[in-house]
Amino acid sequence: MDAQRRHALGRLDRLGMEALRRPVLPSGRSCLGLVQHLALDVERFWFRAVITGGPAVIEALDDIDDAWQVAPDAPHTEVLDRYRTEVDLANAATAVDTPQAWWPHHLFGEPHLHTVRDVLLHAITETARHTGHLDAARGLVDGHRWMVLT
Repeated sequence: MDAQRRHALGRLDRLGMEALRRPVLPSGRSCLGLVQHLALDVERFWFRAVITGGPAVIEALDDIDDAWQVAPDAPHTEVLDRYRTEVDLANAATAVDTPQAWWPHHLFGEPHLHTVRDVLLHAITETARHTGHLDAARGLVDGHRWMVLT
């Protein structure tokens, strides 16, 4: 998980504010939007809501309409710092065989993930998928490639 998190942030090294915000993928998503999604919909939702059942976090889930969209006036440093903070908070949930504390039945029905281990594997997969999106986006922005072996 930590390797995927480092990769996600590493893809943004030396990108300027305009490049971070530019929607380059066919979906219309930007690098900054991908990182905000990882912060809010992966780290915060899965670790601080589902795993730990934090009441304030669960209550605040409805406060953001679309985590993929970064407000035009939101400083990019705020989005990146939010991701780093959510990673630190997620790392506090470490007992992998304990059951999850909460599940949004009203949104998703019965849970398909049951333990912290299940959630962690899901989060690794989702983070890796979006890190791949960041690889593609970065390539479209400036041609930079991550760790090319040949």
